[in-house]
Amino acid sequence: MSGVVNQNANKRAASLSDAALDLSAPINGAVGAGLGLAEPRDFYALMKPRVMSLVVFTAMSGLICARVPMNLFMAIVSIICIAVGAGAAGALNMWYDRDIDAVMSRTKTRPLPAGKMSSPSVLIFGLFMSCFAIFGLVLASNYYAAGLLAFTIFYYMVIYTMWLKRSTPQNIVWGGAAGAFPPMVGWAAAAGGSVADPVSWAMFTQAVPLESVVLFLIIFLWTPPHFWALALYKQIDYDKAGIPMMPNVKGAKSTRLQIFLYALALAAVCGFVQFTNLASPLYLGVASLLNLGFVALAFKVWRSKAGEKPADKDEASLYEVRAGDRAARNLFAYSILYLFALFAILAAAQVLKG
Repeated sequence: MSGVVNQNANKRAASLSDAALDLSAPINGAVGAGLGLAEPRDFYALMKPRVMSLVVFTAMSGLICARVPMNLFMAIVSIICIAVGAGAAGALNMWYDRDIDAVMSRTKTRPLPAGKMSSPSVLIFGLFMSCFAIFGLVLASNYYAAGLLAFTIFYYMVIYTMWLKRSTPQNIVWGGAAGAFPPMVGWAAAAGGSVADPVSWAMFTQAVPLESVVLFLIIFLWTPPHFWALALYKQIDYDKAGIPMMPNVKGAKSTRLQIFLYALALAAVCGFVQFTNLASPLYLGVASLLNLGFVALAFKVWRSKAGEKPADKDEASLYEVRAGDRAARNLFAYSILYLFALFAILAAAQVLKG
């Protein structure tokens, strides 16, 4: 069954991808209408504010965890540039994915499929904001932070959106790296010196130490169980769009097991934090409780029947699900709170160290 689904998904993905490359391709007869219907909130929506808020928070945590004195104004400007860069990547993603956004229930109201903006204008907006964010971060902090931000935008747009997302069920695994870079960018902004300092390997290792890599790994390992939990009860949505998510390709049973294994790996990496300069009793206590909850919910997903019987029709809500899918829904909801809480306690523990 999963093989048939995969073949159908690949056919749909191929046709949708061809449409995505056409700058003027209309979606539902609406896209290409220009900016006549666009409002400020539409530009804001292009930047994926919910995703951007998580990016800003983890980047800020990385900056604080670096424990390097930084001018407050420059720190604020750096965070703003990171936020704008994340938003720009979101806009570019919406430009390329406007074809599949039009057929997914939770994305069809976005500005492009809703016909409020034209695809060329969204592309120009995304590119302009990307350049603004990168060069702004160079001036506010250093080349290392700006370079990481530029690579993050490139990775999200080209490696994930254009390549991985429509071609492999491992899309979220490797594509999730884009969402894992922000704490590294924040750390580099604080620890990488200033734009006036000469570029050197020694400065690079100072800007990107082991601790920032561990923060990257936390988000990298958090991403698959977070999105696969959602995919378990949103299979019909992803199938319509031709996106080869793990449940659609490998089946629900395999996906549930992988969710549990990733939860164990995530807990292990969180434990490794205690062997770095980020170690603290406060972090150990709170992180242990958070990971206990994450692993417990992932175990429930593994032992459940979530995703076994895809819904006959898809609902736009992320949280209204059938009884059989509640374990997946609960993990998805908890995972969001988990990441915010974990990075909050990481930052708080470093502040309390003085």
